[in-house]
Amino acid sequence: MRIFLAGASGVIGRRLTPLLLTAGHDVTGMTRSKEVARELEAAGIHAAVADVFDADGLKRTVAAAGPEVVIHQLTDLPRVLNDEAQLAAAYPRNARIRTEGTRNLVAAARAASARRFVVQSVAFAYASDKQPHVETNPLTLIDGPGRAAADMEKQVLESGMEAIVLRYGLFYGPGTWTDGPARKPSLHIDAGAQAALLAVTRGSGIYNIADDDGTVSIEKARRELGFDPAFRLE
Repeated sequence: MRIFLAGASGVIGRRLTPLLLTAGHDVTGMTRSKEVARELEAAGIHAAVADVFDADGLKRTVAAAGPEVVIHQLTDLPRVLNDEAQLAAAYPRNARIRTEGTRNLVAAARAASARRFVVQSVAFAYASDKQPHVETNPLTLIDGPGRAAADMEKQVLESGMEAIVLRYGLFYGPGTWTDGPARKPSLHIDAGAQAALLAVTRGSGIYNIADDDGTVSIEKARRELGFDPAFRLE
């Protein structure tokens, strides 16, 4: 299957790429950097250099790849957690990716006649304190990750494509801020990548993707996707 992976060089993208290739998919990975594009090609996928905020250029790039499935794993967060200035500067950039960037990527996917769209969302911004959170519970609409994520989810779910929203817990593992769970709901990066792989061919709608720690319910993801929070890359 032809797949366009936006965010191929991110923490999920780097773990997801080998899973997609092993499953036999033809993958085009998007990056803004020519240097990173060479790394992606060395990893065995096609590389596409594009900016998600350049709507026209993005449409041309996605059309050239001709994907059946588009996977949106784009974020803009610093590599380290302990720099408060970098974190504060990153939040509005990340929100812009979720709103304006998603709008452009959805439009490009539709123009390329992609039939399925998978997007990374968050499982740590539910509006209610009652746990475990289920997928029908709303995200908070006050300032913060929930507001931008809710806008992003709405765009994808109303896109007219087969829409899969993966509400991820807080990442830990290789390439992330922590080696082990630090805050709930948590999620190992490899299990998050596996969920995206499964969503290429399974499921519909919204799924909580997290460790089974009682904060969010992952029963729907287990039942419909075959999600396993214990999955790890060898």
